[in-house]
Amino acid sequence: MTSSPACWAAFGEVMAREYADPALMAVHRLSVDAYAVQHPGGRDDQSVRSVSFHLARLCLTVAHGLAPAPVDAAMRQVAQARTDWLRPPAERGAITVGHVRGAPTPEHHAEAAGLWARSAWAAWAVHHPTVLRLIPPGVLAA
Repeated sequence: MTSSPACWAAFGEVMAREYADPALMAVHRLSVDAYAVQHPGGRDDQSVRSVSFHLARLCLTVAHGLAPAPVDAAMRQVAQARTDWLRPPAERGAITVGHVRGAPTPEHHAEAAGLWARSAWAAWAVHHPTVLRLIPPGVLAA
């Protein structure tokens, strides 16, 4: 991931808040996924695989509303999939880590994390069909 020092520091604050409050762990992965796809890095294999992985998890959680257990099972297979570089969108979502960092309460934090994840997922709309092909057969059929 590539980001400015200030953005990375803001993400660190969000992570610290989520790890400190067990109730926020329900949105923790949304925050990680949103940050990862908004800071996709380069065209190296690790960055390419990371973006695909985080987009697939956003697809399953945000777009399809799957619960953590089936998402975790699917992600073990997605992690093994061969992925190609996806050209990052020029605009990566209107909601950013700053919106979550500034949340005054845990409830607002959780709501902002959900909005952030949906915004980040929507920004990559041109690649949604490619991401769907990464999802193991049968995961979305249930």
